[in-house]
Amino acid sequence: MTQADALADQLLALAVATARDAGRLVQAGAARGVEVADTKSSDTDVVTESDRSAERLIRGALLAARPDDAVLGEEGDDEPGTSGVRWIVDPIDGTVNFLYGLPQYAVSIAAELDGEVVAGVVLNVATGAEYTATLDGPALLDGRQPLRVRPVVPLAERLVATGFSYEARQRQIQAAALLRLLPRIRDIRRLGSCALDLCALAHGQLDAYMEEGVNLWDHAAGGLVARRAGARVETMPGIGGRDILMAGPEAGFDEFVSALDDAGYLAGPPPGPAATS
Repeated sequence: MTQADALADQLLALAVATARDAGRLVQAGAARGVEVADTKSSDTDVVTESDRSAERLIRGALLAARPDDAVLGEEGDDEPGTSGVRWIVDPIDGTVNFLYGLPQYAVSIAAELDGEVVAGVVLNVATGAEYTATLDGPALLDGRQPLRVRPVVPLAERLVATGFSYEARQRQIQAAALLRLLPRIRDIRRLGSCALDLCALAHGQLDAYMEEGVNLWDHAAGGLVARRAGARVETMPGIGGRDILMAGPEAGFDEFVSALDDAGYLAGPPPGPAATS
């Protein structure tokens, strides 16, 4: 085992232990009843007190163990560091699901080393399913079951997950593109958590995922899990003015991106083979 591999394993172990502690805190918040504490980009883009308290717990645990690391979180200020390691934290990915009691929300923690994600965990708080990966290791469910994307099927048979902006104008743009894409695929799923959608792709429960406007904390850990399970994960400029995250099995990825381009999701032509297909 190389020194880098050993460090990635250490970072993953810390991420998993911290995610489990945060998950217990979030579960306790759900048991007490969930209320909106604030909003962000719009009145429907909500923050709960559990988001804030879980992030405080996560930051405290990570920096207590590794005080020289940096932390980027959804709900707090960026913490600078000097170690070369940066933690990327989403205390509850799927806050609206959490608010409504839908069992599809997760704690997501990833560790970057010199700008590259090397370890990540996505913990579905409601179900206990725990998805993990390291840069050179396997993607696993609950620490033991290897994850692998589904074999590639024709575009017309692909089940695609997505999400929608909380901003009305962006929703109009996304809805128009979706109307053009939908006749070409099996169906769409909108499950409400980017991190868990990427893990579902890794688990073979979806054929592809795409969404414009997700943030790094939404997909850092889940993206690593998907990659290590055989997916290709990329971002390109989206038609709404923000990057669109796209993921799917490597073999069918260019065809999927070409379909998104044809439907009007991309701000410009995709590079490589997809641009000429």
